[in-house]
Amino acid sequence: MSFFHELLSLLASRSFSSIWFWVLLAGAWTAAGRTALGVPPDVVARAYREREGEASVVLLDWLSLMLPRWRARPSEGAVLFGLSVFVLVALAVLGFGYRLEMAQALVLLLLPLGLVVLARFRLAARLRLLLSAAHAGEISAASAATDAARQLRIHRFVVNGLSIVVIAVAAWWGALWLLAHPYGF
Repeated sequence: MSFFHELLSLLASRSFSSIWFWVLLAGAWTAAGRTALGVPPDVVARAYREREGEASVVLLDWLSLMLPRWRARPSEGAVLFGLSVFVLVALAVLGFGYRLEMAQALVLLLLPLGLVVLARFRLAARLRLLLSAAHAGEISAASAATDAARQLRIHRFVVNGLSIVVIAVAAWWGALWLLAHPYGF
Protein backbone atom coordinates (compact mmCIF):
# COMPACT_ATOMS: atom_id res chain seq x y z
CA MET A 1 0.00 0.00 0.00
CA SER A 2 2.91 2.36 0.66
CA PHE A 3 4.14 2.04 -2.93
CA PHE A 4 0.67 2.97 -4.21
CA HIS A 5 0.58 6.11 -2.04
CA GLU A 6 4.08 7.06 -3.16
CA LEU A 7 3.05 6.67 -6.78
CA LEU A 8 -0.03 8.82 -6.24
CA SER A 9 1.99 11.52 -4.53
CA LEU A 10 4.42 11.46 -7.44
CA LEU A 11 1.56 11.91 -9.90
CA ALA A 12 -0.32 14.42 -7.76
CA SER A 13 -2.82 16.71 -9.41
CA ARG A 14 -0.96 19.78 -8.13
CA SER A 15 0.36 20.50 -11.59
CA PHE A 16 1.85 23.95 -11.18
CA SER A 17 3.85 22.95 -8.12
CA SER A 18 4.96 19.63 -9.59
CA ILE A 19 8.35 19.31 -11.21
CA TRP A 20 6.86 16.76 -13.62
CA PHE A 21 4.58 19.34 -15.24
CA TRP A 22 7.48 21.70 -15.88
CA VAL A 23 9.70 18.90 -17.20
CA LEU A 24 6.88 17.79 -19.52
CA LEU A 25 6.26 21.37 -20.68
CA ALA A 26 9.94 22.06 -21.39
CA GLY A 27 10.43 18.64 -23.02
CA ALA A 28 7.39 19.00 -25.25
CA TRP A 29 8.49 22.40 -26.50
CA THR A 30 12.08 21.27 -26.94
CA ALA A 31 10.86 18.37 -29.08
CA ALA A 32 8.49 20.63 -31.02
CA GLY A 33 11.25 23.10 -31.84
CA ARG A 34 13.94 20.61 -32.84
CA THR A 35 12.77 19.87 -36.35
CA ALA A 36 10.17 21.02 -38.80
CA LEU A 37 8.24 18.09 -40.30
CA GLY A 38 11.01 15.71 -39.29
CA VAL A 39 13.66 17.27 -41.55
CA PRO A 40 16.92 17.75 -39.61
CA PRO A 41 17.92 21.39 -39.13
CA ASP A 42 21.39 20.87 -40.59
CA VAL A 43 19.88 19.64 -43.88
CA VAL A 44 17.67 22.74 -44.03
CA ALA A 45 20.54 25.08 -43.16
CA ARG A 46 22.86 23.54 -45.75
CA ALA A 47 20.21 23.75 -48.49
CA TYR A 48 19.46 27.36 -47.57
CA ARG A 49 23.14 28.31 -47.47
CA GLU A 50 24.33 26.56 -50.63
CA ARG A 51 21.19 27.20 -52.73
CA GLU A 52 22.26 24.70 -55.40
CA GLY A 53 23.89 21.32 -55.75
CA GLU A 54 23.76 18.25 -53.61
CA ALA A 55 22.29 20.00 -50.56
CA SER A 56 19.18 20.92 -52.55
CA VAL A 57 18.71 17.34 -53.68
CA VAL A 58 19.16 16.04 -50.13
CA LEU A 59 16.50 18.44 -48.83
CA LEU A 60 14.07 17.48 -51.58
CA ASP A 61 14.71 13.80 -50.82
CA TRP A 62 13.97 14.39 -47.13
CA LEU A 63 10.78 16.19 -48.03
CA SER A 64 9.66 13.44 -50.38
CA LEU A 65 10.12 10.97 -47.51
CA MET A 66 8.56 13.06 -44.74
CA LEU A 67 5.64 14.83 -46.41
CA PRO A 68 3.47 11.71 -46.89
CA ARG A 69 3.40 11.37 -43.09
CA TRP A 70 1.75 14.79 -42.84
CA ARG A 71 -1.16 14.01 -45.14
CA ALA A 72 -4.68 13.43 -43.96
CA ARG A 73 -7.79 12.81 -46.00
CA PRO A 74 -10.51 15.42 -45.46
CA SER A 75 -12.63 13.01 -43.42
CA GLU A 76 -9.67 12.08 -41.21
CA GLY A 77 -8.74 15.72 -40.78
CA ALA A 78 -12.28 16.64 -39.79
CA VAL A 79 -12.48 13.85 -37.22
CA LEU A 80 -9.05 14.69 -35.80
CA PHE A 81 -9.89 18.39 -35.64
CA GLY A 82 -13.29 17.75 -34.07
CA LEU A 83 -11.92 15.43 -31.38
CA SER A 84 -9.08 17.84 -30.61
CA VAL A 85 -11.44 20.78 -30.24
CA PHE A 86 -13.79 18.72 -28.06
CA VAL A 87 -10.98 17.66 -25.72
CA LEU A 88 -9.57 21.18 -25.49
CA VAL A 89 -12.96 22.76 -24.83
CA ALA A 90 -13.78 20.12 -22.21
CA LEU A 91 -10.44 20.73 -20.50
CA ALA A 92 -10.93 24.51 -20.68
CA VAL A 93 -14.36 24.26 -19.09
CA LEU A 94 -13.06 21.96 -16.36
CA GLY A 95 -9.99 24.09 -15.79
CA PHE A 96 -11.22 27.63 -16.03
CA GLY A 97 -14.92 27.08 -15.33
CA TYR A 98 -14.62 24.61 -12.46
CA ARG A 99 -11.11 25.72 -11.41
CA LEU A 100 -9.36 22.36 -11.73
CA GLU A 101 -5.60 22.91 -11.70
CA MET A 102 -4.64 19.88 -13.76
CA ALA A 103 -7.12 20.77 -16.51
CA GLN A 104 -5.72 24.31 -16.64
CA ALA A 105 -2.21 22.94 -16.93
CA LEU A 106 -3.26 20.58 -19.73
CA VAL A 107 -4.89 23.44 -21.64
CA LEU A 108 -1.72 25.51 -21.30
CA LEU A 109 0.26 22.54 -22.62
CA LEU A 110 -2.01 21.12 -25.34
CA LEU A 111 -3.60 24.19 -26.92
CA PRO A 112 -0.35 25.72 -28.24
CA LEU A 113 0.94 22.29 -29.28
CA GLY A 114 -2.29 21.77 -31.21
CA LEU A 115 -1.69 25.05 -33.01
CA VAL A 116 1.82 23.86 -33.93
CA VAL A 117 0.42 20.61 -35.33
CA LEU A 118 -2.13 22.56 -37.37
CA ALA A 119 0.65 24.84 -38.69
CA ARG A 120 2.71 21.78 -39.62
CA PHE A 121 -0.15 20.29 -41.63
CA ARG A 122 -0.50 23.60 -43.50
CA LEU A 123 3.27 23.80 -44.07
CA ALA A 124 3.27 20.23 -45.40
CA ALA A 125 0.48 21.08 -47.83
CA ARG A 126 2.42 24.09 -49.15
CA LEU A 127 5.61 22.07 -49.47
CA ARG A 128 3.78 19.26 -51.28
CA LEU A 129 2.66 21.78 -53.91
CA LEU A 130 6.21 23.09 -54.19
CA LEU A 131 7.63 19.57 -54.50
CA SER A 132 5.11 18.56 -57.15
CA ALA A 133 5.93 21.74 -59.14
CA ALA A 134 9.61 20.80 -59.00
CA HIS A 135 8.86 17.23 -60.12
CA ALA A 136 6.74 18.52 -62.99
CA GLY A 137 9.58 20.79 -64.12
CA GLU A 138 7.62 24.01 -63.55
CA ILE A 139 10.41 25.31 -61.29
CA SER A 140 13.99 24.22 -60.85
CA ALA A 141 15.01 21.85 -58.07
CA ALA A 142 17.40 24.45 -56.64
CA SER A 143 14.65 27.06 -56.51
CA ALA A 144 12.22 24.60 -54.90
CA ALA A 145 14.81 23.57 -52.31
CA THR A 146 15.66 27.19 -51.49
CA ASP A 147 12.00 28.10 -51.07
CA ALA A 148 11.34 24.96 -49.01
CA ALA A 149 14.35 25.67 -46.80
CA ARG A 150 13.14 29.24 -46.28
CA GLN A 151 9.66 28.07 -45.29
CA LEU A 152 11.07 25.41 -42.93
CA ARG A 153 13.39 27.95 -41.29
CA ILE A 154 10.54 30.43 -40.77
CA HIS A 155 8.35 27.69 -39.31
CA ARG A 156 11.07 26.59 -36.91
CA PHE A 157 11.76 30.19 -35.87
CA VAL A 158 8.05 30.79 -35.19
CA VAL A 159 7.74 27.56 -33.17
CA ASN A 160 10.80 28.45 -31.08
CA GLY A 161 9.40 31.93 -30.44
CA LEU A 162 6.03 30.46 -29.53
CA SER A 163 7.73 28.08 -27.10
CA ILE A 164 9.26 31.00 -25.22
CA VAL A 165 5.89 32.75 -25.01
CA VAL A 166 4.03 29.59 -23.95
CA ILE A 167 6.52 28.73 -21.20
CA ALA A 168 6.43 32.32 -19.93
CA VAL A 169 2.61 32.39 -19.90
CA ALA A 170 2.47 28.99 -18.17
CA ALA A 171 4.98 30.17 -15.54
CA TRP A 172 3.01 33.38 -15.01
CA TRP A 173 -0.32 31.55 -14.71
CA GLY A 174 1.21 28.89 -12.47
CA ALA A 175 2.67 31.54 -10.16
CA LEU A 176 -0.70 33.30 -9.96
CA TRP A 177 -2.42 30.00 -9.24
CA LEU A 178 0.03 29.10 -6.49
CA LEU A 179 -0.29 32.53 -4.90
CA ALA A 180 -4.09 32.26 -4.93
CA HIS A 181 -4.12 28.61 -3.77
CA PRO A 182 -1.12 28.13 -1.46
CA TYR A 183 -2.51 24.95 0.10
CA GLY A 184 -3.91 23.46 -3.08
CA PHE A 185 -7.56 24.36 -2.69
